Amino acid sequence: MKKLVLTGAAGRLGSHLREPLSKLCETLVTTDIAPQIAETLPNETYVSADLGDLDAMVALLEGAEMVVHFGAIGDEAPFEKILHSNILGAYNIWEAAWRNKLRRVVYASSIHAVGMHRKTEAIGVDAPHRPDTFYGLAKCFAEDLASLYWDKRGIEAVCLRILSAAQPTNPRAVGSWLSYGDLVHLVERAIDTPVAGFSVVYGVSNNDRSPVDNSGAKHLGYHPKDNAEQFAKEIYAAAEPLDPTDLANLCHGGPFATVPLGESGVAFLNLKDE
Repeated sequence: MKKLVLTGAAGRLGSHLREPLSKLCETLVTTDIAPQIAETLPNETYVSADLGDLDAMVALLEGAEMVVHFGAIGDEAPFEKILHSNILGAYNIWEAAWRNKLRRVVYASSIHAVGMHRKTEAIGVDAPHRPDTFYGLAKCFAEDLASLYWDKRGIEAVCLRILSAAQPTNPRAVGSWLSYGDLVHLVERAIDTPVAGFSVVYGVSNNDRSPVDNSGAKHLGYHPKDNAEQFAKEIYAAAEPLDPTDLANLCHGGPFATVPLGESGVAFLNLKDE
C-alpha cells in the first residue's frame, strides 16, 4: 500500500503495531491524542489529533487505502467520555473512510461487546451482542456501524474482538490471552485478506482453554501460534479457588461483568507494566 493509517499509536497495543505495519506500506501515518510519541520510523509520520474531530479524521485519512483503528478509551469510563472517543470517534473514522474512498477499516473491537455471555457457552463470531459496560456498548455500536457502512457504502471491515492482550497474570487469561506476536499476525491477516466484506474474528491465541470459537472467521487465515497453557500451573497455584457463582469468573467479560457502570474494569485485571 502507498498509505496506511494507524490510530491509537501511543497506546499499549498501537505501539506494538507501528513497526510491523510500517513494513506493509510506503507511508505509515500514525495518530493519537498525545502531542508526540517515541522516535518515528523512517516511513512514519505522526499526527496528533482528536478522534472526536471529524474534519481532522477526514484530513488524516486522505489518500489512504486502509485504516487500522485502535484509538479509543481502553477501559470502562463515564458514558460522556466513552461517547466522545469511542462512539463519536468510531463514526468519524468510518465517515472519513467513506469520504476518502478507503477500501477497509480494521477495528479493535473487544470481547466486552459480548462480555455478559457465559464462558461455558463457547460462543462463535456470530454471537449476539451482550455488552458488559459502556465500553462494551461502544464496541457493539462500532461493529454495527461497520456492518452498516459495508451494506450501504461498500467499505469492508474486520472487527477484532480482542480478549486480553497482556502478559497472563490471572486465571481468566489462561483462556483469553492474545500474545503480541499473535496480535501482529491477526492485524496482518485483517489487512492482507483479499476479500473481507464485514467480518468478526476473536483476538485470542491458540490457548487450550480458549472460551470462544473462531471457526466462522477461517476465511481470514488467522492461525495463532502461542498458548497460555504454559502459564496455567503457576497462575492456578497462586490464585484463590474461584467462585463459580461470581459473574467475574463465569462471564467472558471477567471483572467488567461486575464493575459498576462507568468505573474501571482494568483496575481489577492485575496487568503487568510493560
